[in-house]
Amino acid sequence: MALQLGDTAPDFSQDSTEGVINFHEWLGDSWAILFSHPKDFTPVCTTELGEVARLKPEFDKRNTKAIGLSVDPIEDHHAWKGDIEETQGCGLNFPLLADADRSISEKYGMIHPNANDTLTVRSVFVIDPKKKVRLTLTYPASAGRNFQEILRVLDSLQLTDNEKVATPVNWQKGDDVIIVPSLSNEEAAKLFPQGWDEKKPYLRMTKLNK
Repeated sequence: MALQLGDTAPDFSQDSTEGVINFHEWLGDSWAILFSHPKDFTPVCTTELGEVARLKPEFDKRNTKAIGLSVDPIEDHHAWKGDIEETQGCGLNFPLLADADRSISEKYGMIHPNANDTLTVRSVFVIDPKKKVRLTLTYPASAGRNFQEILRVLDSLQLTDNEKVATPVNWQKGDDVIIVPSLSNEEAAKLFPQGWDEKKPYLRMTKLNK
């Protein structure tokens, strides 16, 4: 069965461009973005890896580690690093797993036989410090990912873990949020003394003073 939200992310030990990664140990008390690539030396992947490298300061702000994966061998990964830096203007600054035996790809359901029986699709997993899967995204091999959206959802997850709120459509950090329907107005008044705009009893918008 495919990994579902709330499942424990499978642990693994695998070689990478930064040496052997023991995943749960490497994760520690951080969040993680685990994302796969169909193949080394491919154009879309090259642009994605450069973008994730550029975004490292943003991931650091969110206590999040990035880790990539491809089913190609480690020698190819090291050779590819030069192309990434040359064409994208930013060198690889996070580990790229060499899943040549496809052991991680199989555990995480990254190979979709009806799309391609040998290559991983563009899978994304957001994993929290408790090692739980909090978000999954699957892109076709031809479409590059939008990492601004991944950062946006990460912000939402981290906010809603700590506050009794949900985030509305197209929410960006700092926008108004929704008070969760499970809170009564009496309970909400204690948590949100700034008040709220009650559009419907189940749709109460407020701005967090944080």
